[in-house]
Amino acid sequence: MRRLQRRRTLFIIGGRILFLILVIIAWQIASEKIGPLFICSPLAVFLQLRDWTLDGTLWYNTQVTLEETLLGLLFGVSTGIVAGFLLGLQPILGKILDPFIIGLYSIPKVALAPLFILWFGFELEMKVVLAAVTVFFLVFFNTLTGVREVDQNLVDAVRLMGAKRRDIMLKVIIPSTTGYVLTGLHMAIPYALVGAVIGEVISVNRGLGYLINNSASQFSPAGIFAALVVLTIIAGLLNGVVDVLDRATSRWKAGMHTTSKIIPL
Repeated sequence: MRRLQRRRTLFIIGGRILFLILVIIAWQIASEKIGPLFICSPLAVFLQLRDWTLDGTLWYNTQVTLEETLLGLLFGVSTGIVAGFLLGLQPILGKILDPFIIGLYSIPKVALAPLFILWFGFELEMKVVLAAVTVFFLVFFNTLTGVREVDQNLVDAVRLMGAKRRDIMLKVIIPSTTGYVLTGLHMAIPYALVGAVIGEVISVNRGLGYLINNSASQFSPAGIFAALVVLTIIAGLLNGVVDVLDRATSRWKAGMHTTSKIIPL
């Protein structure tokens, strides 16, 4: 089993490397066919990243965007989880507030940026709030669904064993909802980056969003692609952290991990 698992891991890693190579080759061909003014070559992006790294531009602006993203995730995820559990455990309250929450969720988050600028100014707070609001609803709806989908038969069985409300919460509801929360967190990471970058584009002169906007104003596709590559790496690393949390908190779900074909052919 260990040898089979090792081979499977190596096959997956090899497949990912091969896919990345194919993407770079296709990227290079597209840059030659379409022209560097619209799609720059991978080498031009690498050189832009090298220049930004050497003069400190990349590290400084990446740190700014990462700080805004992490703070937005912290506030958005924490409030989304609390609100999801609160309305999930209080169904009457949930039914009262459902139409209002849906209405707020339907507002394009970009449209809130000018209002947040008016309230919080152009500094860090505005980007954090914009990222947090963008993240909140994703985590909230996933948490709410998780609480509402808890197996009532399992809750009744634990109650018959003499469990109190606290025991039901800690041993049934929270473990059953963890998967939904982590799914919401996976979805929230790119949206937190989107909120932070939008705030940077429209407000200040720092961050990866500023680099994208500045490169566009200078007709430099290499700068735009370089900033997008860094954003992709950040999103991948944050999702990797969530994957680690998912594996650590899902050990109790025996037999739930799919290691072969989902639908046998």
